[in-house]
Amino acid sequence: MKRDAYEVLGVPRDADERQIKKAFRTKARELHPDVNRHDADAEEKFKELAEAHEILSDPERRQVYDRYGHEGLSSRGFESPFQGFGSFSDIFDAFFGGAGDVFGGGGGAVQGGDVAVAVEVSLEDAARDTQVEVEYDAVGLCEHCHGNGAEPGTPIRTCERCGGAGQLRAVTRTAFGQLVRTQPCDVCGGDGKIPETPCEVCGGRGRQATRKHLTVDIPAGIADEQRIRLTGRGHAGERGGPSGDLYVLVRVTEDERFVRDGNDLVHVLDLPAPSAALGTTVTVPTLDGDEELKIPAGTQPGAVFSLRGKGMPSLRRGRRGDQRVLVNVVIPRNLNAEQREMLERFAETIGPHNLEDEGERESLFHRVRRAFG
Repeated sequence: MKRDAYEVLGVPRDADERQIKKAFRTKARELHPDVNRHDADAEEKFKELAEAHEILSDPERRQVYDRYGHEGLSSRGFESPFQGFGSFSDIFDAFFGGAGDVFGGGGGAVQGGDVAVAVEVSLEDAARDTQVEVEYDAVGLCEHCHGNGAEPGTPIRTCERCGGAGQLRAVTRTAFGQLVRTQPCDVCGGDGKIPETPCEVCGGRGRQATRKHLTVDIPAGIADEQRIRLTGRGHAGERGGPSGDLYVLVRVTEDERFVRDGNDLVHVLDLPAPSAALGTTVTVPTLDGDEELKIPAGTQPGAVFSLRGKGMPSLRRGRRGDQRVLVNVVIPRNLNAEQREMLERFAETIGPHNLEDEGERESLFHRVRRAFG
């Protein structure tokens, strides 16, 4: 069963011509056969995309489709957009070679598509400048023919079909006068030139998919899901157009010791109740190593202590945030008989004066909220 044409293109049912064309161009780049060699269904996906575009870009076809679906098109004599093509390469050439409409019109330079890749770094690496190695597939100029599509040492002749213009003009007479429509040349694909002997490596396209390796600088202070844009590292352009960009999506992995709150870090310290009551000195982890922290006597659950400058650096200013230590007073469990007896005697000595706060009382909720900014 065929999928809905709107779903295939990823557009709403009220999409206009511009939205349909833009969606088709974007998805056509994603389904480039050279980039998707690992996908056995790549050809079928491209055919499905092309058919959806043919249906929705033709007002008459679209009107019938909206009313009756794919069955309505078949019953009313609308042919498949692939009739007359001998193979998938013919279909691909119609869209990517002979019909530059997919990439923005024949004859002129066309910018290459963008590429996205994701990398993972630890929180510690995100706190300082670091580098990561990335690998990705991108369409680049064929190294064998240097992008001209001709076997080295063989001539390239001017296209006789368009006279080297790369475009064809069709004139239609209407009630309002002549309508002139310009379209890419169906022989040279908009280049205006044809190699007499196509390149054996790229088949005359002048481009091929390559595996690229790149070292990417990750700036200190980067946050989870932020992107780094590298200009000109994407797919190569066509007919002298600039290359697209590479977008590196940075994933900062979770660190069980800290919760990130902007440029600050929050560490939860489990502190036994007797230590909270008597006061103690503890060791807490930081991104720079362990630090000693003095806990005053009578520390309450949810108390927050700050370690200045021990947080994450700011991307713009470089100044580091703070590390806030949130105290979680731990009540002992599984007491033996002697410990229970000691606590019972201690409890008998506690009076109201032992429970009064010095200064303004702050609720546990407000203490926790303060720990998280």
